[in-house]
Amino acid sequence: MASSSPFLNATGISLPSSGSIRRRSHIVSRHDLPKLSCKAVSSPPRLSFSRSDRFLSPEVPTPIRSVTVRSQLSTPLISGNDEWGTWTALFATGAFGLWSEKTKVGSAVSGALVSTLIGLAASNLGIISSDAPAFAVVLNFLLPLAVPLLLFRADLRRVVQSTGKLLLAFLIGSIATTVGTALAYYLVPMKALGPDSWKIAAALMGRHIGGAVNYVAIANALQVSPSVLAAGLAADNVICAVYFTSLFAIGAKIPAETVPPPTSDAETNKDSESTNKIPVLLIATGIAVSLAICKVGALLTKHFGVSGGSLPAITAVVVVLATIFPSQFGRLAPSGEAMALILMQVFFTVIGASGNIWTVINTAPSIFLFALVQIGTHLAVILGIGKLLNIELRLLLLASNANVGGPTTAAGMATAKGWNSLIVPGILAGIFGIAIATFIGIAFGVKVLKFM
Repeated sequence: MASSSPFLNATGISLPSSGSIRRRSHIVSRHDLPKLSCKAVSSPPRLSFSRSDRFLSPEVPTPIRSVTVRSQLSTPLISGNDEWGTWTALFATGAFGLWSEKTKVGSAVSGALVSTLIGLAASNLGIISSDAPAFAVVLNFLLPLAVPLLLFRADLRRVVQSTGKLLLAFLIGSIATTVGTALAYYLVPMKALGPDSWKIAAALMGRHIGGAVNYVAIANALQVSPSVLAAGLAADNVICAVYFTSLFAIGAKIPAETVPPPTSDAETNKDSESTNKIPVLLIATGIAVSLAICKVGALLTKHFGVSGGSLPAITAVVVVLATIFPSQFGRLAPSGEAMALILMQVFFTVIGASGNIWTVINTAPSIFLFALVQIGTHLAVILGIGKLLNIELRLLLLASNANVGGPTTAAGMATAKGWNSLIVPGILAGIFGIAIATFIGIAFGVKVLKFM
């Protein structure tokens, strides 16, 4: 009897109790053991083989070994249950995306796209899992946490007072994006995307009024699939790289300002100092305030029964607070934006890792064509209306940059072109876009695009 036990355990079958074996000892022997074993293993719990007598033949180790090898090859190098390994991969990829922006290729396509593509490749090549539990933590907690951190400067009163005609140009650009979205969706309905077609159109509309965080918030609220979300990000970043180059080409003959950048703005001075040294206390305070805002936003979403997640409510709460308490939130802005940038890079890595590379390849071309028509219409409308209203070309170009790229690219363009007096207004216009784009994108998608 002792010699039969190892074989039965190797097949994963539970042995009867010792008492039962003793009672049936007149039946079970080493000679007729195969007949009894054949009945016991007629339906093994994990491996499925034939019930023929060959199951207990000497060749049985071969199929068992082959199944084990296939299981190991299908398991990611970093399994979903390896929490430390998964978080290391996510933050390392996000850090690499940020570093890539210092290179020519990375600065052309953006760190967000680099992180997304690396995450996509890593999950599809079996390096990391495509559905690790850590992904849910990023989507449910780290992403909402990043939204208030990005909007600590969203003082709407200062936006109106400081931007002047640039705000008018920005609003024209927002209307131009809306017109471009409707026209592009009519010409390029992206039917291959199925129910995600109008949703990704609404997300790209928010992206080209505010920024990447609005794209994410709208896609999250409308429940866009990860593969389509990654494909949209990839296609849009290529379009944006070409578009920003076009804006610089159009404004090539506009001279730089001769006056130095303003130094009387106290917040500008504080910001320049904080770039070199960010106090730890402000970082801790910013995170604590952002967590509290997320809690309030979640409570409001639950209380009013709003569908689509808590990101719109969180956005509304932080904009109201930043407008009521501008100086307090302004001091938290530098550290908050630094933290938000890291969290957003991790989020883009998760978006890539959750996607299927073949779905991205198949859907990206239609999204690329949609974004091309959308951005082209945006540029034509903003330049046409701006010319009718006698708005300076540089204001129109900077406003368009703030629409499509957000406050960071707007400030970069103003600095590179030497339009020093427009650096702060460009940042404020971009922040204003982030504050309003989520609501506009969701509303236009649900009320218009869904029925087109």
